[in-house]
Amino acid sequence: QVRLEESGGGFVQPGGSLKLSCAASGSLDDFEAMYWYRQAPGKQREHVAGLTRRGTIAYSDPAEGRFTIPRDNGKNMIYLQMNNLIPEDTAVYFCHVLSGPSNYWGPGAQGTVSS
Repeated sequence: QVRLEESGGGFVQPGGSLKLSCAASGSLDDFEAMYWYRQAPGKQREHVAGLTRRGTIAYSDPAEGRFTIPRDNGKNMIYLQMNNLIPEDTAVYFCHVLSGPSNYWGPGAQGTVSS
């Protein structure tokens, strides 16, 4: 069983930055892939960024050029660095990992972008 917990959400003005953290209970090396998703009010959950064990990184079109997905293996942490935020980035952000035949989700962290 893998536990994930997001933190670092909050309120920021347009053009600002937020850095979300995801603490995993297991070693990141045990995960085939790690992702960030988000769900805005009234919308479906959508992929934001993903990182495979081999180091392949992919971003959604809205995230490309503004977001990055760094990791810290020593701390079992996955991050989502979000820059140049816009109101449309307001959502609950979820950490998601694949481990063998299973997948796990964190409870989510709210990020709000508003003037």
